[in-house]
Amino acid sequence: MSHAAQTHGDPAERYLSPFTLREKIGRLLWSIAQGTLFRWSFPTWYAYRAALLRVFGARVGPRSMIRRTVRFECPWNFTCGDRCAIGGDAIIYALGPITLGNRVSISQYSHLCAGTHDFQDPVLPLLRPPITLHDDAWLGADSFVGPGVTMATGALLGARASAFSDLAPWTVHVGNPAKPVKPRPRIDLISTSDSS
Repeated sequence: MSHAAQTHGDPAERYLSPFTLREKIGRLLWSIAQGTLFRWSFPTWYAYRAALLRVFGARVGPRSMIRRTVRFECPWNFTCGDRCAIGGDAIIYALGPITLGNRVSISQYSHLCAGTHDFQDPVLPLLRPPITLHDDAWLGADSFVGPGVTMATGALLGARASAFSDLAPWTVHVGNPAKPVKPRPRIDLISTSDSS
């Protein structure tokens, strides 16, 4: 018996799709809806697109604005809070859970990738580590957030930067891989003081 068979059961079974029949059907139906009803919607129909995402199991908070060119995979694994903004041509690759807090900004062409493969296994099984962006996090244009990353409250990832590990709160991170470079002003305190 091979090592693979000893440690992981029948090798033939390990090559089966990691997606259930329900997920496959859901992905097919969503691809049709996304390519027509979602993509062809009027640019400012944010409530309509949020409602369409909810039909497919997403949890989208009130007053969140998602552009019509955003590309979602498995929207039922996507959650966002209130007043989030997702810019044009962003990719929300939610094979695993992607969770946004309140007031999260995702700039155009950004990519959140909650899916990878175990490169230590010859079969390369699918892994679905979650991504979490806490309140007031901000992704700059064309940035990348990898599987399993958490952006703390107020963390900022600069344009074209790539995050492969957790990002500190109220800190600006740039580069590939992203490194902290300076504090970010506490906009939550500014808005609180302005309202008093």
